[in-house]
Amino acid sequence: MPTEKSAITSAGNPRAARRQRRRQHPGLVPAAEATFAGLGVPAPLVAALAETGITVPFPIQAATLPDALAGHDILGRAQTGSGKTLAFCLPLSARLADGHTMACRPRGLVLVPTRELAAQVQAVLSPLARAVGLSTAVIFGGTPQNPQVAALRDRADIVVACPGRLADLIEQGHCHLGDVEITVLDEADHMADLGFLPVVRRLLDTTPCEGQRLLFSATLDGAVDVLARRFLNQPARHAVDAVAPRTAITHHLLTVTPADRVGVLATLASGEARVLIFTRTKHGASKLARKLARAGTPTAELHGNLAQGARTRNLAAFASGQVRAMVATDIAARGIHVDGIDLVIHADPPAEHKAYVHRSGRTARGGAEGTVVTVVTAAQAAEVRTLMRKAGVSPQAAIAGPGSAVLRSIAGPPARHTTPVAALPRPVLASDQATGRGAVAASGAFRGRRRHRG
Repeated sequence: MPTEKSAITSAGNPRAARRQRRRQHPGLVPAAEATFAGLGVPAPLVAALAETGITVPFPIQAATLPDALAGHDILGRAQTGSGKTLAFCLPLSARLADGHTMACRPRGLVLVPTRELAAQVQAVLSPLARAVGLSTAVIFGGTPQNPQVAALRDRADIVVACPGRLADLIEQGHCHLGDVEITVLDEADHMADLGFLPVVRRLLDTTPCEGQRLLFSATLDGAVDVLARRFLNQPARHAVDAVAPRTAITHHLLTVTPADRVGVLATLASGEARVLIFTRTKHGASKLARKLARAGTPTAELHGNLAQGARTRNLAAFASGQVRAMVATDIAARGIHVDGIDLVIHADPPAEHKAYVHRSGRTARGGAEGTVVTVVTAAQAAEVRTLMRKAGVSPQAAIAGPGSAVLRSIAGPPARHTTPVAALPRPVLASDQATGRGAVAASGAFRGRRRHRG
């Protein structure tokens, strides 16, 4: 919106200009009254959105797009599933259109914590970028780097990357961030939880300080706040609550004996519902998936010990309904979008209440209803009740065994029994970790060295 841009430039005070714009355009804030065109999104991008059936912006999009399109830094708080991917993909595509990108020197950068999230951001971004003549590349570990290097040499305009693999490619001289005009940090708090912030800081240090930066996170405290204060320049702050109201989710707390744990989980997963089950460890996820499959429930697994091809296939099988149950570590707690998950089970209670919220948010998406079950032993019950209280949850509590009526009331009628399998194939270990080879070493040693091309 040209008039708004000029107003911001002449005011000399970005915050005052934003307040003035909101007074002049109060309809921009409520998503129900906003349109993408009215928010300043260029016509080719509006048309690309319409082709996919997207015509009304979500609240986080309505809140952030005017500031992001005007070139301001953004500090956004929004849960996964709130629509923030479009909130940064649209400004990236709009503001980088018509520019020139040199080989191995992208102009747009999106940093994400996991391979799955990188792939999903790429899926949203790619058609928008094409609509304005831009190209994209996705970079993460667990796959050969040669195709990624080729995409960089082919002058990819925007790169979606996990920090570790990107740092590896920079160290090898395959990528340079000196031309980056817009940087996005998605799921910043998750990157902090996974220990990626040291390498993220070093990557950001190699981007031009005058560039635009958009940071999105479910929480804005602790390390994320430090990151924002260091790298964002007078950011526009926007906060949007989770999409699904808590009343859409029914929470259960089931106390079991250690001997009954697997039997209870097998009963809960035996219905027709699509079930996502969380475990604490990768080994625990693989072991539980095999046991559920032997019990007759088609089950896939998702965790860091799987090669990227296996992770992609398993996620696709779960999303398509080929398997009804997925056993995963917290890698699936954020950034993984699968419609129609009816039941989330905490087979291992999460370590803290934020993880409980993120895990539980995989169900009841888009206004649907959902159920969350936490399975605990008597020794864990008090600690988990405290955790759920911090999360603002009042569960329905019960003592359960494999034959308890409460399990069938949650799971529904048993699904058609499938032939038990002797064992699922052992997971193929990835040659690289999710964020690239040597991510820990990169975090400690990467210094953003550039090898200038002759």
